[in-house]
Amino acid sequence: MYFQLMASMMCANYGNLEKEVRELEEGGIDSFHIDIMDGRYVPNFAMSLNDMRYIAGAATKPLDVHLMIEHPNNRIGLFLSCLRKGDTVYIHPEAEYHPSTTLQSIIHAGMVPGIAINPGTSVEMVMEMLRIVKKVLVMSVNPGNAGQMYLPYVGKKITKLLAMKEDMDFEIYWDGACSADKIREFAPKGVKGFVLGTTLLFGQGKPYGETLQAIRELRF
Repeated sequence: MYFQLMASMMCANYGNLEKEVRELEEGGIDSFHIDIMDGRYVPNFAMSLNDMRYIAGAATKPLDVHLMIEHPNNRIGLFLSCLRKGDTVYIHPEAEYHPSTTLQSIIHAGMVPGIAINPGTSVEMVMEMLRIVKKVLVMSVNPGNAGQMYLPYVGKKITKLLAMKEDMDFEIYWDGACSADKIREFAPKGVKGFVLGTTLLFGQGKPYGETLQAIRELRF
């Protein structure tokens, strides 16, 4: 069974980021997940524009940029200018007055438009956006910090989205507290990819290639 694996780079070792990127690519990662936090939309600061620019230059695999910032349209050009056509940019609809305008800027730049849905955001609140985007990043934890507990009611939200994805032409991705049992449960149902952080990928004491191979060989 094929599913995509994305490395949550806020969990990487910043003492040697070039080595991290190289070893993840050699290990078979599908893309690099970049969490940008402004300390306002979420109560934390994470990766910066320069972090993203560096990884974009060092990596050959695509980037998935998750903008956890207020009013992303005010600065969207700064982020888009550092990326390559085909990279993905997610915004949170609640963070913008007119999210469709921001998504249109992402589309015009040749990037893949996406939205991220917080645990407390209903599918009904973002229904119109589902007709614009190509990717939906479902947050299984409240955004802002790694290592949080899974919120079980998110599973019902994914079930709703799975019923809509063919008609509205989008794919579903999982972000937060991604464990092996979650991949076993939701990959067969149609979730396309999973963001891997400290639960499965980083800090495991094994080469990334070995860890990623074990994930891909999970029994369903």
